[in-house]
Amino acid sequence: MSYYFSKTIQSGFDAAVEKVTAALKTEGFGVLTEIDIRATLKKKLDVDFKAYKILGACNPPFAYKALQAEDKIGLMLPCNVIVQDAGNGQVEVAAVDPAASMQSIKNERLEEIAAAVREKLKKVVDSL
Repeated sequence: MSYYFSKTIQSGFDAAVEKVTAALKTEGFGVLTEIDIRATLKKKLDVDFKAYKILGACNPPFAYKALQAEDKIGLMLPCNVIVQDAGNGQVEVAAVDPAASMQSIKNERLEEIAAAVREKLKKVVDSL
């Protein structure tokens, strides 16, 4: 089982981040965190890196259900979505598969929640 879904689209980087954020919103997710890997690596290591952002996406109703089912699940939240420059005017978008990342936790209620979130994140990536 793969641990992510991905799709490469023809887009500018900033426009792709906006498209992904809008698609997440359509499926009930907000972006809690946005980590600019390129800027961080430049600042901390003085190295150049491609445009690469990690979006920490959260669907509050599902997060609440997951926390009720498993109080330590916050260690695996939020759901990460990456947007990275793939060159030649293309951008790759990838989202974590929560069902794959949580399969080591033996909790049936959590499995059901992860499957539902998986479908929503897959819809986000497929919609781009």
